Amino acid sequence: MATVDFAEEQEALILKSWAVMKKDAADLGLKFFLKIFEISPSSTQQFSFLRNSTVPLNKNSKLKSHSMAVFVMTCEAAAQLRKTGKITVRETTLQKLGTVHHNAGVFDAQFEVTRFALFETIKEAVPDMWNEEMKNAWGIAYDQLVLAIKAEMKPSS
Repeated sequence: MATVDFAEEQEALILKSWAVMKKDAADLGLKFFLKIFEISPSSTQQFSFLRNSTVPLNKNSKLKSHSMAVFVMTCEAAAQLRKTGKITVRETTLQKLGTVHHNAGVFDAQFEVTRFALFETIKEAVPDMWNEEMKNAWGIAYDQLVLAIKAEMKPSS
């Protein structure tokens, strides 16, 4: 994967906002996923642990743990982008993410929903910091993560 040009100012915006959000990663991760499901309710069917669950989404312990892990991974990958010039998620993790997203039938529009939900979550978490430059920095980082996942989207062998 080609390295991405990520300016020092963009990195600073990511690091500054992530430093504030990190302590609330569990709550923010859940808010992030609840926003995804609010926009696209059928997305819940792509998660085996949600398909037949009668537990409300905001009380589902598996969703809470999954959403925090995804939110932290997304933010940490963004925070490392300038230093490494690429998404720094272990290759085995990227391969697994690619396979899982492929098998779940995730398509481009869902990545866009997730992008919007991420922006809304960050904007609510750091409203005084949120501006067009920060949105662009998070957008570049998110797009790089999606490209890395899409590059691995193939059936499991």
